[in-house]
Amino acid sequence: MNFEKCVGEKEEEMEEDLLTMILKDEDGRSILCQVENTLKVRGKEYVLLLPVDTPIEIFAWAEDEEDADEEGEMLVDIDDEELEDVFATARAVLAEQNLILNRTALTLTASGEIPEVEEDDIIALDIEDPEGKFNMEQFQQLAAFFYEEQEYVVCTPLDPLLFFAQMNAQGEPELLSPEEFQELVELDEFKALQAQMESDAEDSEDEN
Repeated sequence: MNFEKCVGEKEEEMEEDLLTMILKDEDGRSILCQVENTLKVRGKEYVLLLPVDTPIEIFAWAEDEEDADEEGEMLVDIDDEELEDVFATARAVLAEQNLILNRTALTLTASGEIPEVEEDDIIALDIEDPEGKFNMEQFQQLAAFFYEEQEYVVCTPLDPLLFFAQMNAQGEPELLSPEEFQELVELDEFKALQAQMESDAEDSEDEN
């Protein structure tokens, strides 16, 4: 496996080596990720990757069609064409907070220091997964802006955004398809890794 090395600086001004990999999407965009975990099963090697920079989502306010009796609004995803229209404005808005918005693979990311989470900045949304199921996710709102009379919000997920990839013959990570990921999660080796990660997360919370 070919890992790249990068050096991160801790708040205590101590240095530590981070194992990183570059993950690419179908459009040729790339995203630098930290290797959180590895798994070898049935002759294949998998890696769990965490973006080094902060993942970013842009949502638009729209009328809540299911709440016809009230003048309610809801946040909705925007498509690639709309993202192209608003990207420059969103980038300028984040630049005011010393954050640089980037068009990276699989998700937008922002480099720079994210503000501390305030309770008033937390947004809870029902997000649809590849299987059509809805899960409640929480986001930190970083900014809001208007583009052609439409209001948008720029957010980052509070939970880590992780990617599972398989190492190919060239030693490069390739993102799993939904079908491949579903096959992987049903294996005992994956369930053991998941249980270990959940245990580690609980231990970390107890320490804090």
